Amino acid sequence: MAKVIINGKEEFYDDGTLLTEIAAIHQPEHKDDIVLALYKGGLAELSKAVSGDGELKFLTTADKDGRRAYRRSVAFLLQRALMDVYPAFPNNAYLRVEHSLAQGDFCTLDRFSDVTEEKLQELKKVMLELVEKDLPLKKYSIKTSQAREMFHNFNMKDKEQLLKYRTSSNINVYNLDGCIDYFYGYMVPSTKYLKYFDLMKFEHGFMLLFPNGDKLKGDTRKVAEFPNPIKLFNVQQQSSAFGRTMNVPTVGALNEAICTGRIKDIVLSQEAIMENNIGDLAHKIASNKDIKFVMMAGPSSSGKTTFSHKLSAHLRALGCVPHPLPLDDFYLNREQMPIDEYGEKDFETIEGLDIPYFNECMVKLLNGERVLLPNFNFKTGKREYNDHYMQLGQNDILVIEGIHGLNDRMSASLPAECKYKIYLSALTQLSIDEHNPLSTADGRLIRRIVRDSRTRATSAAETIAMWDSVRRGEEKYIFPFQESADYIFNTALIYEMAVLKLYVDPQLYAIEPDHPMYPEAKRLIKLLDYFLPMAPDVIPNNSLVREFIGGSCIL
Repeated sequence: MAKVIINGKEEFYDDGTLLTEIAAIHQPEHKDDIVLALYKGGLAELSKAVSGDGELKFLTTADKDGRRAYRRSVAFLLQRALMDVYPAFPNNAYLRVEHSLAQGDFCTLDRFSDVTEEKLQELKKVMLELVEKDLPLKKYSIKTSQAREMFHNFNMKDKEQLLKYRTSSNINVYNLDGCIDYFYGYMVPSTKYLKYFDLMKFEHGFMLLFPNGDKLKGDTRKVAEFPNPIKLFNVQQQSSAFGRTMNVPTVGALNEAICTGRIKDIVLSQEAIMENNIGDLAHKIASNKDIKFVMMAGPSSSGKTTFSHKLSAHLRALGCVPHPLPLDDFYLNREQMPIDEYGEKDFETIEGLDIPYFNECMVKLLNGERVLLPNFNFKTGKREYNDHYMQLGQNDILVIEGIHGLNDRMSASLPAECKYKIYLSALTQLSIDEHNPLSTADGRLIRRIVRDSRTRATSAAETIAMWDSVRRGEEKYIFPFQESADYIFNTALIYEMAVLKLYVDPQLYAIEPDHPMYPEAKRLIKLLDYFLPMAPDVIPNNSLVREFIGGSCIL
């Protein structure tokens, strides 16, 4: 008998008891579906068996790891259903899960110019039939060399190329009723767990839609509404097209470029394109003499600081006089800050900013008045006034940055024609392979771990521990306004994960197995294992990635 501690209580089970059996006993205690577990300090699939004493915690589709397992399993279900809908192509090499978009994944079928609504309805019907059959997602280990040969025969070229650089001699693959694939994380035990999804025609492909899963507002048993973020989608498509142009659409292709000595040309080309795009944006702003306020916002570690300096340099070259202005300077004094649902001071909410005072100052500046602007002292938690006077001349432009920069409430008193709104995000151009996109949020988290360690003496464990809170703030205060931007700028660099790996790996390995953040550190280490490292010496000192690794001539 094994002693299993669940929610602080001891329970006893025979060695070999499957976690699915124990989960069924405890499911009534959970509002959301159990799909994964933490067992003996590590993530475990429910198909795992009890082996000796240990603590057990169940994860549901409302937990981030459970949500990841659910979504990748639904994508696998989609692959299996395609074998029935398009039986002439049994190995799914034509399916591409390109990137996430809102609460879903954008997918295309390479061999078909268009995906009809009728085909999508047929596909959904087959997927639901597979759910009813309760088919197992079987995991087994094979030699990496054998897997490469198998995926070569399946015509999954991206996977074949990726595994060329896999150092482990064995890998785990999954088999769902004859559909075989390799995934980069844990899966649910069977198809009966995959009831909630939808398929929707979108642009030249379709959306595979999921429930929201947010613990505070999401319903994990209801597919989230799709907000049609067409501007963001177009930017992601442009970025993906750049990756294909450079012949680096995937992680395996990036590794190939590093090995063959092409990486310097790729770095310089990417940097030139980014500089050119910033220059084009500056021309748009400078050519419109009505624009006096550039409002800028973006999620954490999207490179806002470097971008604002670069944009300002281009504006100056065009005869403008840009002035940076952080919205943080208009924080309420700390004792006036609103309280969040956890009883803590909420520094993310727009209610923490003095909106009337900000508008008063901006209107005066627009009218040509000389204004004394505040500076917020984060040590004392109070606004201060230190002779920071400003008066806008004919060529002056304020570059205003803050998480609420795109929210019209922030600048309601300013005429729309005098504002230009920019949304920044790091939308990675890479996919891991045909069926596994690289998470944009993971890229930003890795950026932040590297930067915070270097500039704020913050450990990787501390940064990871804060990340969920940061992400909640982004979902609530930044992402809803991204489509209102006049311009969406992608700050991701196609090569950056290869160089960030050198800096972040030692910090992740420093997190001990008994630390609460260890499972997340282990997941990131596994992700970075797919990248070959790249030395930073070929990266220019004005590159945006220098904001994170250091050596910037801008900051």
